[in-house]
Amino acid sequence: MACAEQKIPGTAGRRRLTALVAAAGLGTLVLTGCGGQSGGSNAAASSPEAGAGGGDKTLRVSAAASLTQSFDQLAEEFEKDHPGVSVDVNYGGSSGLVQQLTEGAPADVFASADQKNMTKLTDADLAQGEPKIFATNVLTLVVPKDNPAGIRSVQDVLGKNVKLVTCAPEVPCGAATQKVEQANGVELAPVSQENAVTDVLGKVTSGQADAGIVYVTDAKAAGDKVTTIEIPKTDEAINTYPIVALKASEQPELATEFVDLVTGERGQKVLQDAGFGAP
Repeated sequence: MACAEQKIPGTAGRRRLTALVAAAGLGTLVLTGCGGQSGGSNAAASSPEAGAGGGDKTLRVSAAASLTQSFDQLAEEFEKDHPGVSVDVNYGGSSGLVQQLTEGAPADVFASADQKNMTKLTDADLAQGEPKIFATNVLTLVVPKDNPAGIRSVQDVLGKNVKLVTCAPEVPCGAATQKVEQANGVELAPVSQENAVTDVLGKVTSGQADAGIVYVTDAKAAGDKVTTIEIPKTDEAINTYPIVALKASEQPELATEFVDLVTGERGQKVLQDAGFGAP
């Protein structure tokens, strides 16, 4: 299987590693055996002192895919506050990230899109201290800007000819989708279920899907590439986001400071500007 790593435009040393590989049980391989395909990730994997962006130290953060925009911004702010430090963020579905971490993938901080996957991490005795809730999020329906299927409500996606994409049940956005289904008394029939909410959004913006169920923050980040359609009763499926420093961190002080940034006033402003709810 090819290594699933790509650079994110506009960031220095940021990585997006898909949870699909981790879900197949190869999370550790992605971070070690495949690191040589990218100079930044290989250096970070081999030496904690070699920053992916050229810094003297690297802080590794594993974060839910829905946090990409916000954590990219916070990572840049953290680097400005800490000269010589590079923040290397590994984005993906929370379930896949936990699998990577329990299999020994190096990281200093973990931010999950739900409590369930954070509990898996704490049960494995990987957390340093108690996780802190730093944000909330809810789902919405998105369609391509031109809305070729003419979708106006969640009822419209029940048709057999509609290509609906959702998250897989094992990731937080998928579990929340199931709760919304139950609350609205509907049974969705997605043509595919993705391992990260960003993959759902990507299929909608690229025209591969007629509709997708994503977080309101992802819809906001997509801007005019999508049209947002409200789903009733999403307040019955609110996701809470916890964050924690990890016991195995090789940069424990920096890890604690990053958690403080996310949960503090500056971090909360960035998150709420992105559409996240308050903790």
